[in-house]
Amino acid sequence: MKIPETGFLRESQILPQREITAEEAERNRALPNSTRPKRARPATSGLIPVSHATWWRGIKDGRYPQPVKLGTRVTAWRVEDIRALIANGVA
Repeated sequence: MKIPETGFLRESQILPQREITAEEAERNRALPNSTRPKRARPATSGLIPVSHATWWRGIKDGRYPQPVKLGTRVTAWRVEDIRALIANGVA
């Protein structure tokens, strides 16, 4: 993935994402009020090869940058912070 010069990245752009098959997406669409993925997607490697739980634990411990709330349900990280994390080899 090409990282933009400035702006923000969402968690799904930073961390690896597992594959969602068409069948799984179809089942998820049938679930009422589900937050599970509704569309099929290929697996992605992500910029930082850690799990969701490790990422948030690292934020709490200060190993990873603090997020920025862009809205009530929108959390992102500054591109500059992610670039610095990669450059310092913490990831």
